[in-house]
Amino acid sequence: MRLLRSAFGLSAALAMCIVGTAATTLSAAARDDAEDRPYLALGDSVAFGYITQAGFEYINPDNFVGYPAYIGQALRFNPVDASCPGETTGSFLSSSAVDDGCRAYRAQAPLHVPYASTQLAFTTAFLRAHRETRLVTIILGANDLFLLEDSCAGDPACVAAGLPQALALISMNMETILSRLRATGFQGAIVVANYYSPDYNDLAETGIIQLLIRR
Repeated sequence: MRLLRSAFGLSAALAMCIVGTAATTLSAAARDDAEDRPYLALGDSVAFGYITQAGFEYINPDNFVGYPAYIGQALRFNPVDASCPGETTGSFLSSSAVDDGCRAYRAQAPLHVPYASTQLAFTTAFLRAHRETRLVTIILGANDLFLLEDSCAGDPACVAAGLPQALALISMNMETILSRLRATGFQGAIVVANYYSPDYNDLAETGIIQLLIRR
């Protein structure tokens, strides 16, 4: 069992879902007024648009197109994509928390937005400095479960036993993250994006995804 690692290329489909959610959440500002307003995208490889087994493409983050680009185009916002492949809910908050490759990636290849801090530190500084930000999207949690799978060497019984604690930690970290975003004074829309199953005929994988999106 390998939880949806191969499914993260469907950014356009996910973007359309987020655009629909954001459109019903955001006030109906004139599009001409919205063009120069930033939209902050946070999260992991799904938001980043990460592609496995690429080569020279890693030297230029513009080679990786995630759903923030589609959302920015659809809503005519200026996307600022601070996501990092391999980010966990813990490493988003703390540089000492375990990640699933984010720090290793940053050491070898550039992100869409350069920063030396945690994603949370960049985010809170950005929101305080850019009060005109219209939208924040965030997708996190899958890498936390990847770490569980790795620690269990893929053993389904081990994964099942560790799921309640892992999901509880994801939920607690996400509550902390969202609270810290609001503490900046940001009053705009925050959309928490859900994951999807790469194969809905695979009841084991799909069941885990359903638990994750209900956290």
